[in-house]
Amino acid sequence: MKTLIIGGTQFIGRHLVASLLKGGHDVTILHRRHSHDLGKKVANLQADRNDPAAVQAAVNGKSFDAVFDLAYDWERGTPAKAVSSLAHYLTGNIGRYIYMSSVAAYGDGLNHHEGDALAADDHPDAYVRNKAQTERALFRLHQRHGTPVVTIRPPFVYGPGNPIYREQFFWDRIRDKRALILPGDGRRLMQFVFVKDLVSACIRAVDAPNALGHAFNISNARPLTQAELIDAFFTSCGKTTPVVRIPRERILRCGGHPMGPNLYFGMYFDLPPITMVISKAQRVLTFKPTPFADGLKETYKWYVRNHKRTMDYGFEDHLLAKDRAQLAS
Repeated sequence: MKTLIIGGTQFIGRHLVASLLKGGHDVTILHRRHSHDLGKKVANLQADRNDPAAVQAAVNGKSFDAVFDLAYDWERGTPAKAVSSLAHYLTGNIGRYIYMSSVAAYGDGLNHHEGDALAADDHPDAYVRNKAQTERALFRLHQRHGTPVVTIRPPFVYGPGNPIYREQFFWDRIRDKRALILPGDGRRLMQFVFVKDLVSACIRAVDAPNALGHAFNISNARPLTQAELIDAFFTSCGKTTPVVRIPRERILRCGGHPMGPNLYFGMYFDLPPITMVISKAQRVLTFKPTPFADGLKETYKWYVRNHKRTMDYGFEDHLLAKDRAQLAS
């Protein structure tokens, strides 16, 4: 199979490249740099994916059995036009166009099925808005021009090599025998997918006969509460540390923010919950998610071998000190 990956040099992309190469497929990546470190077997195309003309020039005259569109510009955002223009341009020269969307495309709410409405065009969050608008644009292309679109909606992605400070956040504090802060009552729901499961689902979507023109929720079936998540981290490394519940309002008043710099529960991990149902992916893609405990143990092994970080716990020390003072008064 001849494949093109838009992106490919980051977390999900690296796992996808490795899996495709292992399967004997031809792999080309398109990204902004002149070169990459993915090995000589991976061909390189250079273009800014937010520049439709440059991207079209880079792929001009080429055809692919599958395109995996993973890239998102976190500084400028990636608008729907940047994605749909490429998909439209390649129509007729590709077998499938697999777009990496997100559970965020739903905007909010619990237990979403793929047929549920996506976030409105005026949603205040640019990432949510871009993902939802892009999916709508791609499915219009499928309906009007036969563009062979499949969209994938993952929640929080975890696994070996995750560059976002999430799993490592908890293991750093457990390693250093520091208290973990549990925001609020600890009952806010979170849903996860193991990066290798996500990659397998993307590849399966290329040739699954009934996948064309559909969206798929790809995740573990059961969401976890934040309290359950901390317990899972304890189990994965065989160690524990104290857990201190602090009201979310107090954390935010003190300057805490889920995106940092004053992190208190892992990068972007303390958000209003959006959860989804995966029965469609299980049926159409024969998707079988890795048990969370198993995936987390594998990720912890990677962490032990690779993770090095000099920590600044000043904000958490401030929060914990204020909490002790509140209790004392």
